[in-house]
Amino acid sequence: MSTVASRQKPAVAGTLSIARVLELPAVAAGEPEVLGGADMLGNPVRWVHVAETPDLADLLSGGELVLTTGLAFGEAGSGVAAFVSQVQAAGASGLIVELVAAGAAVDQPGSIAALRRVAGQGDFPVILLQRRVRFVEITEVVHRMLVSDQLAALERSRMIHEVFTALSLQNATEEGIVSRAAELIGAPVVLEDVAHLVLGFDAGPQRDAGLLAHWPERSRRVGYLEATGRGAGEESWLQTPVGIQGQRWGRLVVPRQLGNDEDAAMVLERAGQTLSIARLAGRDQKELLHQARAGLLHELRQPHALGTDEVMIRAGALGLAESPHYVPVVFRLDDRQGQTPTEVQLRERALLDALNDVVGSARATSLSASLQSGQVGMVLGVGARQLEEPLLERICRQLAQGQQSVDWSVGVGRGRGSAKEAAHGLEEAIQVAETVATFDTRARPFYRFADVRLRGLLALMHADTRLKSFAEAELAGILDPLDEPGLELLGLYLKHGGNKSALARTGFLSRPALYARLEKLEDKLGVSLDDAESRTSLHVALLWRGLGRT
Repeated sequence: MSTVASRQKPAVAGTLSIARVLELPAVAAGEPEVLGGADMLGNPVRWVHVAETPDLADLLSGGELVLTTGLAFGEAGSGVAAFVSQVQAAGASGLIVELVAAGAAVDQPGSIAALRRVAGQGDFPVILLQRRVRFVEITEVVHRMLVSDQLAALERSRMIHEVFTALSLQNATEEGIVSRAAELIGAPVVLEDVAHLVLGFDAGPQRDAGLLAHWPERSRRVGYLEATGRGAGEESWLQTPVGIQGQRWGRLVVPRQLGNDEDAAMVLERAGQTLSIARLAGRDQKELLHQARAGLLHELRQPHALGTDEVMIRAGALGLAESPHYVPVVFRLDDRQGQTPTEVQLRERALLDALNDVVGSARATSLSASLQSGQVGMVLGVGARQLEEPLLERICRQLAQGQQSVDWSVGVGRGRGSAKEAAHGLEEAIQVAETVATFDTRARPFYRFADVRLRGLLALMHADTRLKSFAEAELAGILDPLDEPGLELLGLYLKHGGNKSALARTGFLSRPALYARLEKLEDKLGVSLDDAESRTSLHVALLWRGLGRT
């Protein structure tokens, strides 16, 4: 037996339970004692019913809290067991008994003893009042509370419906929808795809930094449901599927225990419907993942980026496994004459999708996303430093398979021991890729700074006004006014190392015509092309100009 103060389960916030009823002054005045079913005091109360007859089958419909003075208990409590059994079988929420009524209609000691014995043998909530109370006061207060709670629930449902309807009409982002759901529930909410990769999340009011720690592994242990509910497994998360029936592409989960699953489930369902509508309006699963990865890479490239631990947690949730070595890589799409921005974006997305497939087939993991128009960046996880070269060669080779010609250049930065440091190395990889884009031919599948040599140095210094002044001064004779044939001849001459005979043998011009053109070019430039230093200076100026035209 137990008193109300020692009951095992507290009332569930937001619902009218037996526990809440027992706390009402009108009931507490009767000094209620819980005789049985102490762990069931969280049962919801739908209504309050006063019963004094032994036949209750047709009077109850389920969820009622039954009040009685025991008139139906019979002599010495002989009818107690039958009465309690009928109340429980009818689906009642619980039973409150007052056996202190005046008069001899009830065998008080016998009925109390029988009631204690019957209640102690079952798991049905039975409460005995030690003092007299007025049942009319209890029913009046409880029914008023029920009506108030119902109105509050309706208002809450209407508000939630309006919130997510507005988000749909405003074309809210997935992150915005998830954040609003977390705010309404007051707990973390995560949107993941069917591969358990995080597409969006909000850590909730407490800002739990470890929310996404080992997310894919933890999430796999929570079975998918086709309806809103708590999944089986070690971590029984509240979840709702996202997507239309038969085409589920993810789920929303609350990876925490909650005080009121019913309200949270309503919010999750409306959020899931809003996300499904957003996808039907043109947003697809890959786009969400691309956006999440691009957002993280953008954050990592900032001067004051995230902490190392937080980087690994978020990157791990987006598919980048923890590795001993990370390499920054950038793919730069070649320019195509007359190509529209939309066409560039389509090429970029096709390359990004192919890159993710190739990395997956190599049993590696990466964090890849579009950096800017025509550029795809990647932080590649490598099992060991010595595996970096063969893994990069395999990825580039597989990407090139089936292509008539490779229309991108690949720059690789220095490998690092952390994903955060590797992400900072994307700037170096960008410079290399931009430099390689100026090459006439590409003998290697990917390049590093050591491979681009002078072009790489010029690429780093390209924005330096002193270099610009130097190059323009060297080429002034054929730039102002512009002499395109002169620029072409100078480039060919320098490409052949200043060897006039070798240039003549290419059939570019007849020997006499070539010599005459070179003399005229020297006059315009004001230098001797036979001088090695002059050729070096002109070569640097041409390389600089070529970088500016890519």
